[in-house]
This record gives sequence, C-alpha cells and structure tokens, in this order.
Amino acid sequence: MDKRKSVGRVSTLAIVAAIYLFLYVPIFVLLVFSFNTEHFPAPWSGFTFKWYQELFSSIYLWKAFGNSLIVATFSTLISLMAGIGIVFYAAQGGRIGKMLGMFYGNLIIPETVLAVSLLSFFILINVPLGLTTLILAHTVLGLGFTVPIIYARFCDLDYTLTEASLDLGATPLQTFFKVTLPMLRPTLITTALLIFILSFDDFVLSYFCAGSTAQTLSLYILSMIRTGVSPVVNALSAILLFLSSFLVLLFFSLKTKVRFL
Repeated sequence: MDKRKSVGRVSTLAIVAAIYLFLYVPIFVLLVFSFNTEHFPAPWSGFTFKWYQELFSSIYLWKAFGNSLIVATFSTLISLMAGIGIVFYAAQGGRIGKMLGMFYGNLIIPETVLAVSLLSFFILINVPLGLTTLILAHTVLGLGFTVPIIYARFCDLDYTLTEASLDLGATPLQTFFKVTLPMLRPTLITTALLIFILSFDDFVLSYFCAGSTAQTLSLYILSMIRTGVSPVVNALSAILLFLSSFLVLLFFSLKTKVRFL
C-alpha cells in the first residue's frame, strides 16, 4: 500500500513538473534569446544588448506602448467607478440581482462576437474609431469582471458594521465611503490589476475597434512578427515580464503588510 502511495506521489509530482516546464520554459527561452546577437530562431552565438538599444530607440513602439497604457488606465478607472456606483446603489437598498446577468454576458459571449458587435454599434452611431472607441470597448469587457466580483464581495461583508455606523449617526454616504469602501479595498485593487492586465494585453477588441488612427502594443507586435519573430519583441517581452512581476510582488507585499497590521 505504501509503495502504491509513493508511486502515485512521484507520478503526481512528475505531472506537475511537466506542466510547469511547459508553461515556463518558453518564457525562459524568450529571456535568453533577447540577449542573442543573431535573429531568432538562430542558435546562440553571443551576448549583446543591441536589441534593447533598438527597443528604446523605437519611437513608434513607445507610442503604441503609450496608447495601450492610456486605454488600459482609463478603461480600468471607468470599470471601477461603475462597479462602485452599482455597489453604492445596492447599499442603499437597490436590487441589482437581475442586472448581473447583463454583465455576465460579456464573459459568455466570445470576444470576437463582442468586438464585431461593438464595431457595428460604433459605425451605426457614426463614432470615429480611435482611442475613444478602444477605451469604451475595453470598458465593456472590464465590466463583465468588475461588477460581479465587487458585488459578490459586497454581499459577503458583515452588515452589522454598517448598521453600527448608521446607529452612531453617520449618513449613508459617510457609511459607504468610511466603512464599506475600506472593506472592499483589497477586492478593488485585485480587480483593478485584473482589468488593467486584460485591457493592456487585449488584441481582438483592439484589432476591430482601433481603426487606423490608434495602434496599441499588441497590434504593433503583430505588424512586427508578420515577417518573423524580431529579437526586439523578445526584449520588449522581457521588460514587460519583469515589470508585471514587480507589480505582482508589490501587490502581495502590500497585502501582507495590511494583513499583519
């Protein structure tokens, strides 16, 4: 019996190790070959920072990066404000249970169908495609995550704290901003990170709703790799990987400090 348990444990560890290798070995290869002197997929021939120098000297790439940053930031802020507004309405006694199905639809509908629908809507109301339509499209996608997550956390809050605040003379508005929102802060931060990453990396909505006047980073990378994988893309991916890892570590360090305080 012990022998079977040990065999099962070894096989489980082997499966988990294979999954992790499948997930992270391509990332490791990308990092290593961002310093290769030759174009990918040439074999390793020497160490260089040439591709990083080309990356930081590319005006068009950084313009696309700025567009992605603007779209992700504004769509995240609008999604959070909408989620907070709906939760505030629920805190005042409003019933939004039947409204949640509208937001879950954004998650069920394939993103391509959602992108084509938004494109048709923008054309119907004669809105020129650009950063504005990109922000609106990404906000629609973000609402499908923001509203259900924040509302689910709101329903789990201890209502006795709200009652105590109201009994002590606080107005409903003061109670919401001084009691409810602080308790929702970890959920708001987590949701904001999720929406920001989804918006920053999104390709389908950007492809349909950007038009010819705005180019995001995902669209720029697509134009670069049509003739082959450029080492500049590897360098850019390496920087974005380290940046996202830093943000994740910063978030968890802040969360740990709050927990111990």
